[in-house]
Amino acid sequence: MAAMHLSFQLGMYHLCGWMQNAKELKGKFCLFFIVTFISIIVVTVLTPRSNTFSPKHLGPITCPTRISEQTIAPLPNTRHLLVSAYMDQRVTGFDVRIIGIFRRDSVQPLHCLFCCAGQISTTTPATILQHSDHFGFPFVTTDVMCQIPQNCDATHVLLVPRPDRAAMSNHLWLPIRNRKTNEDKSLQFNFTVCISCMFGEYNNVLQTAQTLEMYRLLGVDRVVIYKTSCGVELERVLQSYVQEGFVELVPWPIDKHLTPSYGWLFSSSGGDLHYFGQLTTLNECMYRYMEQSRFVLLNDLDEIIMPYQHNNLMSLMNELQQQNPNTGEFLIENHIFPRTHFEPSGKFHLPQWKGVPGVNILDHIYKEEPDRKIYHPYKMIIQPRLVEQTSVHEVLKNLGKQYKVPPEICRIIHVRVALRGSLSQDQHQMDTRLWDFHEKLVPNVDKVLRRAKLLN
Repeated sequence: MAAMHLSFQLGMYHLCGWMQNAKELKGKFCLFFIVTFISIIVVTVLTPRSNTFSPKHLGPITCPTRISEQTIAPLPNTRHLLVSAYMDQRVTGFDVRIIGIFRRDSVQPLHCLFCCAGQISTTTPATILQHSDHFGFPFVTTDVMCQIPQNCDATHVLLVPRPDRAAMSNHLWLPIRNRKTNEDKSLQFNFTVCISCMFGEYNNVLQTAQTLEMYRLLGVDRVVIYKTSCGVELERVLQSYVQEGFVELVPWPIDKHLTPSYGWLFSSSGGDLHYFGQLTTLNECMYRYMEQSRFVLLNDLDEIIMPYQHNNLMSLMNELQQQNPNTGEFLIENHIFPRTHFEPSGKFHLPQWKGVPGVNILDHIYKEEPDRKIYHPYKMIIQPRLVEQTSVHEVLKNLGKQYKVPPEICRIIHVRVALRGSLSQDQHQMDTRLWDFHEKLVPNVDKVLRRAKLLN
């Protein structure tokens, strides 16, 4: 302080001396500069150094901090679940679609926060779109739509209840998939099959192997299965397919978060969510392979979408697309082959399959004729880039057209319990289409079962 006062006195001496020698300046200007100089010194000395704030002293806030590594993640302070996030700029005004499972009666405003090349963005308001199909259950498949701020190269996103960064402390970042890295990149697959849910320690080994090998013969490149649980023998078969890259197993622990229903209608079966989250997994799979696969088949594991006038799916779809341009949804009629009616000769009741758990679909060649006077379900082959939302039997939001494929061209072989149980075997129609593939199908199934150590 003494040095500062000395500097002050010397400064004043020279300043006033100069002003006295300058005839054009009056005494009042000398007083003005003196007061100003004193004020500067007082502010400099008395301002506390410890409270000075400069953002550059704190360093940048980096992200992502905690990334979701689970298929299903709870959204903190809500009753909702988040599954995945995908880049989707097909709807004007939005860039990212987050797929989730929301409690229908407790939706609140949410905001999107992005990680932009390691830096956290400002928030943008989220638009919450509940799917129209929920079959009366309390929880519903939900899309949360977000807009990315300008000049943000977004890699991750999270949802917060308030439009500020302080609300993100215990939230998980979701990686944004399907980010455009090369606009000219060709699709990796022609056909991907999405199997919505496997649960209840499902162990239908033989039918599963036959179905997967049949799809391989038809030209399918990838089968995706959302698995909650399955039997030990089936797990060995599926893992062998995973190792060769034909099957992707997506963990689906929905029973750890909700009470999923074993049925499709809330009034009949109760529970929190339709059929172990079937609607959510179908939509998730569609977006997962939207930028990888030309076509996606949406059906169950006991169903085979079978062309009847073509040898494979590619030749079928090339013809259908040529005849029906700009079509995103091809509806395939379901035909049931009851497990209670057997082919009488037993020609495919093969001895090596005797000890393998499950149904032999080659034994069942009698199908029910659908009762078209009542609602009859379909399954689908879709072009995913022309579909926004889907349900089990039809698309909910379609960016293209819909076409019902005549059953004489393509239909579903669905080996299961009878739907029209009152029909006798004579009232069924014989359909041996699967036998057309038996020369390749049987040895291929044997190879898979032997690889899983289920054949002697």
